[in-house]
Amino acid sequence: MPPSKSAPPHVTRLSTSDATSITVRGRDLVNDLIGKVSYTEMMFFLIQERMPTPAEARVLDACMVTLMEHGLNASTIIARLLDDSGPGQVQVAMAGGLLAVGDVFIGTMDGAARILIKGIQAQDAETFCRETVADHIARKAALPGFGHRKHKPDDPRPARLFEVAQEAGVDGRYIALLKLLSVEFDRAMGRHMTTNATGAIAALLLEIGMPLEIMRAVAVVARAGGLPGHIVEGRRTRSGRRIWELVEQAVPYEPPA
Repeated sequence: MPPSKSAPPHVTRLSTSDATSITVRGRDLVNDLIGKVSYTEMMFFLIQERMPTPAEARVLDACMVTLMEHGLNASTIIARLLDDSGPGQVQVAMAGGLLAVGDVFIGTMDGAARILIKGIQAQDAETFCRETVADHIARKAALPGFGHRKHKPDDPRPARLFEVAQEAGVDGRYIALLKLLSVEFDRAMGRHMTTNATGAIAALLLEIGMPLEIMRAVAVVARAGGLPGHIVEGRRTRSGRRIWELVEQAVPYEPPA
């Protein structure tokens, strides 16, 4: 169906180019951006339509560094296996690894962020935390931002992320709410519940005004920076083939009854 004559024309405010120049959000790529802004600053600029303050850039950079690498996990194993299956097609290995960023691994900060946004809007933060925790416990649902299969009793990353945010001078209200939620979760469970890195990152990204709908993209971009290291190591050690062999050994064939 052709567009209505009364509809505004489709435009992009991201970039354009001609024979001699490239313009990105109104700035000359060659003279204004290359060599003058960092990768993190450029990412913020493209999302938010403005350059970040030094505090915003530092906080976003800390989040990206935190998410970039965490050993052998779903995304890195997939990347190694795919690179072993299709040597020379690095983009396939990376794309496959990034597809594992989801509700279970790496990408859970958007769920935590939704809770924090509701909490900030609530009239009474303590009541909100109590009701939120009680609801998740009653439904036997995981509380986003909490729990870790390896890091116990505490994930070492949130404390440092909170320090970076404080040093940068962010407002801190989302961080304070996450900590209040943690206290209530501990009380309700009768034991200490780990605040994980994605919960902390959700709070930090909200502190710098990052849109909720783009938070998982931050995780994807960060993990993309870490996967090349796994691909390079996998090629050197042939770990992709070794992982395959270990799975065959661990899951033997059993004839049907």
